[in-house]
Amino acid sequence: MSERGERDTETSRPDLRVELFVADVARSTAFYRDVLGFAVLRAAPGGYTSIGRDGAVLGLNAAAQLPESHPARPRPGHPVGLGVELVVVVEDVAALHAQASQRAEVSALVAQPWGLTDFRVSDPDGYYVRITGPSGSR
Repeated sequence: MSERGERDTETSRPDLRVELFVADVARSTAFYRDVLGFAVLRAAPGGYTSIGRDGAVLGLNAAAQLPESHPARPRPGHPVGLGVELVVVVEDVAALHAQASQRAEVSALVAQPWGLTDFRVSDPDGYYVRITGPSGSR
């Protein structure tokens, strides 16, 4: 719990925690904060930044800090995140779509046959993100 009695999303056991290795931590932090509404949970010395939204936590770390032999280190000429789609569930997907559309190139808002509405966007490093929520929030 935080000092205010709230659940500490970063250090408690979040529903999902994913670490993204990025070219520029500040640029990625700004994207997730300003475009997708994530909050900065912690910015550590050395650049590691933890961000969160609705129970999901992303760690942003500089790819350049990884050893050459690390399996997650991006390779020149290879797209990052290939074969991975990050899915973030939000309460009001239509409102976030409207906000994100003002700041980035995003897909159309689509009502899916399984009862959710979503849109998609790629972050500055090319990680593919789907934002989804109840269709009633549309």
